[in-house]
Amino acid sequence: MKLKFTKMHGLGNDFVVLDATRAPIELGAEQLRRIANRRFGIGCDQILEVEPPRTAGTDFYYRIFNADGGEVEQCGNGARCFVRYVHDHGLTAAREIRVGTASGVIVPRLENDGSVTVDMGAPEFEPARIPFEAAQRAPTYMLEVGGRLREISALSMGNPHAVQFVPDVAAAPVLEEGASIERHTRFPRRVNAGYAQVIDRAAIKLRVFERGAGETMACGTGACAAVVAGIQRGLLDARVTVTTRGGKLSILWEGEGKPVLMTGPAVTVFEGEFEIEL
Repeated sequence: MKLKFTKMHGLGNDFVVLDATRAPIELGAEQLRRIANRRFGIGCDQILEVEPPRTAGTDFYYRIFNADGGEVEQCGNGARCFVRYVHDHGLTAAREIRVGTASGVIVPRLENDGSVTVDMGAPEFEPARIPFEAAQRAPTYMLEVGGRLREISALSMGNPHAVQFVPDVAAAPVLEEGASIERHTRFPRRVNAGYAQVIDRAAIKLRVFERGAGETMACGTGACAAVVAGIQRGLLDARVTVTTRGGKLSILWEGEGKPVLMTGPAVTVFEGEFEIEL
């Protein structure tokens, strides 16, 4: 079967986007891994499916599959690409849409300058809802990783994040310990491991070892989580520029119960067809 696709990226966090609005696309984990493979497939961090809405009051439904074939709840850079895709492919004329996801509704908006702002919803801190094993909610937690204790902030941006603040993000042990944190037993659904360096109260640098994908060039929900964690710790102001390996995102969070707003680019790279066995 020939599968039509669009290759996109948000700050180097790259995606294969599939249009399932006209007919369902059912792919197994092995097929998803083949698509994501950078030598034998198209190559990407995540595969995104655009589907018809599942609930009233939404315009589309958004499914996200990591490179390992597992389905996840949320992807911020993917959300920006999502609205760019449906607008550019004539699936909607609206510049702002409501999109259902496994973790709730998000609201991406295509800006006049070509960037995309996404209302990512309010962060979740209750351990059971992240999910994270802890006796009670706390500002930070100590996590044992490879025989060492690491101080983390644990929260959900629709997907789970463990954020550390480090003096030098370039020297942070992202590859050495990221996989151990991702699969830590205290995170029953695994976790995205973020490493943030505070530059000043309005700027951080960030690297993220993403659940099911490894370290990526950028992570939208990871940027949101890092800014939220920094604000909670009193390190950052409400609006922060996050510099990732792939570029910059602007994050705004005005406090608990408020949504996180993320603004950044979404770029189409190419389109094509991929032969895949069903």
